[in-house]
Amino acid sequence: MPRGRSTFTKRQKEQTRQQKQREKAERRSQRKQEKPEGTADEMRELRELAEAQAALFRVGLEDEPAEEPQHNADTD
Repeated sequence: MPRGRSTFTKRQKEQTRQQKQREKAERRSQRKQEKPEGTADEMRELRELAEAQAALFRVGLEDEPAEEPQHNADTD
């Protein structure tokens, strides 16, 4: 086999390998872009914080007596 042929074959293999690497990197970056913003752990933590904050607001409302509607003396 002539010497030039093996060099050509090696170069083809290397080009194929590089092309596969580029395609793999592109697929990886597409998956990263399609991935939702927060992970399940982050979402759970945010939900717990929101519930705690809502509980704080409810505590303040329970302590205050409900205002009764005022009657106008002119209409009674």
